Amino acid sequence: MMRAASLEGPDGRGDDVPLHPQVKSLLDGLAQAGGPPMAELSPTDARTLFKGLTAFDQPEEVARVDDRLVPGPVDVPVRVYTPATAVGGDAPLLLWLHGGGWVIGDLDTADATARALANRSGAVVVSVDYRLAPEHPAPAALDDALVALTWAVENAELLGVDASRVAVGGDSAGGNLAAALCLRVRDEFGPDIDFQLLVYPVTDCTLSHPSMDENAEGYFLTKDTMVWFVGHYLGGIDPKDPSVSPLHADSLEGLPPAFVITAEFDPLRDEGEAYAAALREAGVAVEAVRYDGQIHGFVGLASLIDDGGLALDRAGIALQLALAAR
Repeated sequence: MMRAASLEGPDGRGDDVPLHPQVKSLLDGLAQAGGPPMAELSPTDARTLFKGLTAFDQPEEVARVDDRLVPGPVDVPVRVYTPATAVGGDAPLLLWLHGGGWVIGDLDTADATARALANRSGAVVVSVDYRLAPEHPAPAALDDALVALTWAVENAELLGVDASRVAVGGDSAGGNLAAALCLRVRDEFGPDIDFQLLVYPVTDCTLSHPSMDENAEGYFLTKDTMVWFVGHYLGGIDPKDPSVSPLHADSLEGLPPAFVITAEFDPLRDEGEAYAAALREAGVAVEAVRYDGQIHGFVGLASLIDDGGLALDRAGIALQLALAAR
C-alpha cells in the first residue's frame, strides 16, 4: 500500500486507503483515555495536556544542545542543536518553529523533531520558543521568529553555520509562521532564506477548505480546535491578512523553494496542498508529498508512527539537497 504520494496540483488525491493501523491504535487509545476536548480547556490546561504527549518521545542523541536567550525588543529563548557532522564546521542553518496552534507547544514539545532534523539534514537547528497566544496574539510569534532568524545569521560563527545556507521550517502553526516569515523577509527586511520546510502548515485562517469539514472530527486535530486556536491567535487581525494566512498573499513570486508535507486525514490537508500549488504557479520550485492514511501531527509522533520517521528522513534529504555547499 502506498503511504506517500507526490502531488502536482491542488486536486491531487492518493488512492482511497484506510487509516494507518498505527494511527487507529493511537486514536483508539486516546478515545479510551477520555477527557474534555482541547477546545473546552483553558490555554494553560491545554499546554499541560499537549506537553504530556511528548512523554512518548524517544529523542535522538546529537553532539551538542545549547539553550540561549536571543536579545531583542522581547528576549526570545532558543535551543540550538548541533549534529555530529556539523561540529567545528560551516553547517547549514535550519530555523525551526514548533506547532501547537500558536497557543500551545514549546522547546520541549519540539525537542525530538528538532533533534531528528538536525541528524538527518546535517544542519544546525535553532528551535524558537516564540510567544504564545492569547497572551501574545499575532504578530508576536512572527516578530519573535524574525528576531531569532536575524540573530542566528548574524551569529553564524558562534553557531558554526554558513550564513549563506539558511532554511526555515515548522509544523502546523510553525509551518504557518515559516511561510509567513518567508513573505515578510521578501517584502520588508531580514536575512536571505534559501528553503522552506512546511509540515502540514496552516496557510488560510478562514478555515474554509473542504478538508476542514471532511476531517472535522475523529482524527486528532479537529475543526473545533482549529477555531479555538485561530480565535486566540488572530486578535483583531483579518483572517485573510497574509501575515496570518500566506495563501492570501497578493503574490508568491520570489519566495524560497519549498518542501510541503500533508496528511490524508488532516483538516489542514487542502490548504497545505493549495499553498504548494500556488507556490508552483508563482514559479517557485516545490515538492509536495501527502502521506495517505495519516493524521495531523504524525511527524511529531515518529516514535509511535513509522510514517513519521519516514517523513523526517525525506525532509532531511530535501534539506541536504537544498542547502548543499555551493
